[in-house]
Amino acid sequence: MSIFEFQCGPGASQAPALQTERLTLRGHKLEDFDSSLALWSDPDVTRFIGGRPATESEVWSRIMTYTGHWALMGFGYWAVIETKTGRFIGEVG
Repeated sequence: MSIFEFQCGPGASQAPALQTERLTLRGHKLEDFDSSLALWSDPDVTRFIGGRPATESEVWSRIMTYTGHWALMGFGYWAVIETKTGRFIGEVG
């Protein structure tokens, strides 16, 4: 993967990927669900973002929204992955 793989704008079918030596920003995948659930169900994470931990259903909807946002609007949220390990470490957008 090159450092920048970009196709943005309405009608882009998926999030572009950005990769550096340390981090990869890419669109969410189904295999991100468990990690995203761990993130959004953590009271320390959600204390100032919504005020309460998210349910499985809410996290599933969040991932579906992220994916649809890129497809319909051409911008949105990325999953943040540690490049060397492939470990999900967060979300940004």
